[in-house]
Amino acid sequence: MSPTTANFPFLSVLIFSPVAAVVVLGFLRDARLQRWWTLVFTTAAALFSVLLLPRFDSGTHAFQFVERAAWIPSLKINYVLGVDGISLLLVLLTTMITPLCVLASWNYIQKRIREFLIALLLMQTTMIGVFCALDTILFFTFWEAMLIPMALLIGIWGGPRRVYASLKFFIYTMAGSVFLLVALIALRLKTGSFDLVAAMGQPYGHTFQAWVFGAFFISFAIKVPMFPFHTWLPAAHVEAPTAGSVLLASILLKMGTYGFLRFALPITPAAVQTFGPAIMWLSVAAILYGGFAALAQTDLKKLVAYSSVSHMGFATLGIFALNAGGVEGATLVMINHGITTGGLFMVVGLIYERLHTRDLAAAAGIGKHMPIFAFCYGVFCLSSLAFPGTNSFIGEFLVMAGGFKVSKLLIACAVPGIVAAAAYNLRMLQKLAYGGTGNPAHEHLVDLNFREMAMFAPLIVFVFWIGLHPSPIVRIMHASVVHLLQQANPVITQVAALP
Repeated sequence: MSPTTANFPFLSVLIFSPVAAVVVLGFLRDARLQRWWTLVFTTAAALFSVLLLPRFDSGTHAFQFVERAAWIPSLKINYVLGVDGISLLLVLLTTMITPLCVLASWNYIQKRIREFLIALLLMQTTMIGVFCALDTILFFTFWEAMLIPMALLIGIWGGPRRVYASLKFFIYTMAGSVFLLVALIALRLKTGSFDLVAAMGQPYGHTFQAWVFGAFFISFAIKVPMFPFHTWLPAAHVEAPTAGSVLLASILLKMGTYGFLRFALPITPAAVQTFGPAIMWLSVAAILYGGFAALAQTDLKKLVAYSSVSHMGFATLGIFALNAGGVEGATLVMINHGITTGGLFMVVGLIYERLHTRDLAAAAGIGKHMPIFAFCYGVFCLSSLAFPGTNSFIGEFLVMAGGFKVSKLLIACAVPGIVAAAAYNLRMLQKLAYGGTGNPAHEHLVDLNFREMAMFAPLIVFVFWIGLHPSPIVRIMHASVVHLLQQANPVITQVAALP
């Protein structure tokens, strides 16, 4: 793979400009000015990231906008950035979601506003860094640095059990990261370099691949989170502020599936083929468990959190199907889940702002007083259940088609999870839009204001745009997916017989 070097450091600007914004934020005393500065900056960053699209060559699998500089020469650790069709989409998703998080927190956060916005900006730096890093130690640095601002968002601005949820999130993900670091050191000893691209497609032995893949799997499965590594997620979502829940669902969970695509498939292909069928069955278990667990919830945040476990099960199912339909569908699921579930958590945050509760029964019937809100919520619910014409449908359809090529029984077993998704989404929509018996607490409710409509509008546009015309996104990722599958399906004689 021959990377394409950038003439302008687009990726470095995207990664480190939030740090410059933090410095400016430190000099602003007025809370309103702090909010506006962060909103303007994150919106400008989102618009700047769009400049990558016309400069991106979708006809090649090569990494583009590559930047390279020596970082720690004595250890052969370099500062190397670059994106392909898969990581570019995740970078764009990150820059789009961040300003919406600022809008969602406008009235929700009333204490330590500057510190909250600083944590949000630092999160943006680390998230984009993860998707752009092409040196394994640089990747690990961003991967670990992300834990600190996220843990602070939960632990300081979260709910009553925020410290417990923050520690559980931190300990779980830190424990997984230890295995990732061990795998990266093993690759360094084998290849003599921390270069991620150089580590791909090498004829490692079966035993070596099995051990490295095992380390990758534990680390990335916790981050996804795959069943049964998911137990930190509901606690983190329930206690996190709205922006924290949106970032967790929209971006952080994608780091796990991105890790499988960027590390496991191209570096340990023989192990992927060996363990892939078992992981596909584990993905089906996640689809079923997440769907039925969501159906049993009365707390709206828990409901959406368990739905994330189910939806991310589709992503891992598609990845380990090891065919173009499955992997492209999985990547679409990652993008679409970020849009839809981010919107659902914003909806739940808005309900909590107005009613100070997340209980489904207490919020029943608010759609009667807030028709615009009911419309937005209805769109996200239909998307979440993968209704044809919405963004989630095409991703899940491609995953099912890709999985069908591997095992018809496997896909048949996943069908009840799809039915459960329709059940819990329609139940939630029916309760909020048409339920209730005229609760007096709802009489004072006002519909969405301009800020809240601006928060939902971009997501709704993408729900229908991707649902009705997904080909531009598929075109961006296609060459990268084809090359990734070529790496993940090597000729068996190319794999060394000895570890």
